Amino acid sequence: MKLVANEAYIIDAVRIPRARVKGEASIYGGLKPVDLLKPLLQALSDRNELDSAEVEDVLLGCATQSGDQGANLAKIASLYAGWSDSVSGVTLNRFCCSGLDAINMGAAKLLSGMESLVVAGGVEQLTRVPMFADKGAWFTDPKVMQKTRFLHMGLAADLIAKQEGFSRVQLDELALISHQRAAYATQHGYFSQSLVPVVDAEGLPYLENDEGIRPTISAQKLSELPASFSDYVAMGQKVVEQVYPEITLEAMHSAGSSPALVDGASLVLLANGERCRELGLTPRARIIHFANASDEPVKMLTGHIRATEKMFKATGLSVSDIDLWEVNESFAASVLCFQKHFAIEDDALNVNGGAIAMGHPLGATGGNLLGMLLDELERQNKQRGVVAICGGAGVGVVTLIERFS
Repeated sequence: MKLVANEAYIIDAVRIPRARVKGEASIYGGLKPVDLLKPLLQALSDRNELDSAEVEDVLLGCATQSGDQGANLAKIASLYAGWSDSVSGVTLNRFCCSGLDAINMGAAKLLSGMESLVVAGGVEQLTRVPMFADKGAWFTDPKVMQKTRFLHMGLAADLIAKQEGFSRVQLDELALISHQRAAYATQHGYFSQSLVPVVDAEGLPYLENDEGIRPTISAQKLSELPASFSDYVAMGQKVVEQVYPEITLEAMHSAGSSPALVDGASLVLLANGERCRELGLTPRARIIHFANASDEPVKMLTGHIRATEKMFKATGLSVSDIDLWEVNESFAASVLCFQKHFAIEDDALNVNGGAIAMGHPLGATGGNLLGMLLDELERQNKQRGVVAICGGAGVGVVTLIERFS
């Protein structure tokens, strides 16, 4: 494939092993978000023999920008990692889609010809900055909550399960498969190319693999877990019946079929064709297209379906043109709904597990999934893949990539 000046080429993708959040603690709990990003920024420089002064911008997704994740974390993290003062930075928020949106915005800079070499990705350290720590009006102001039809995301997943007729057994089955596939992929080194450890003062890694995977989990154990959102059903029903009066809400998702909370970070190096030639960078893939959209905010977890439809309409492609899919496991019903809508085969969807097993570090998830997809396309010698993520209030983002060969 010939290098084209204003294309968005993926040069490298790195992530740290995800650490389970246990209450208000994790193995990374004594660190800060900049400490999780530092080894990734340094790895991009070292692995690609790249002078950081060549990077024009760092775009970072982060869903909760307060406390240790405030003050334009993208710029501060690059300085903290020892990168050149000339590197700019921006931190953005599209809820769970933030990291993927950062990558897409980085690609847009290259495709427009306005910039030529950027880093994009995301971070979320839930032990330092818990979900909802920013106290946004969407979930704290009663007037805003009522006007925007706020519903807890777990209940939105339960709503989808009820609408689509998914049983508790189906939700648990998807969760079981996620753990089994993630355990197999870890055991066989499928993630090793992208994993960069966070190390302590002695140079020892805090983690070598994603911590949340449960190789021995069983359908029986999953079935015994209580439904997670039972206490909120009565309140949620009042919101649901405003839009879906025919639905009687029922708590169905458990901790086993919900995304695990983890600390994580991920980054992707993007360059146009001219910079690849000048700096001797070797493209692994290119970003063909991306899209964002939104769906009805009570149902919420289906915005990535709308974004994918938008992408297909713009490109003229169809499901049969896509070899592999990484659809964020933001609750089991959301994935099952996406799969059902597009009639995706099991062996093409989340083939190495997903967030239910390995965790969903919000802003870092986009980079995690893109890296996993790229590694797997290469391993299977396949061509095209899609990353799709839904987020709060109905938003959704999708990215279509093609291997460079």
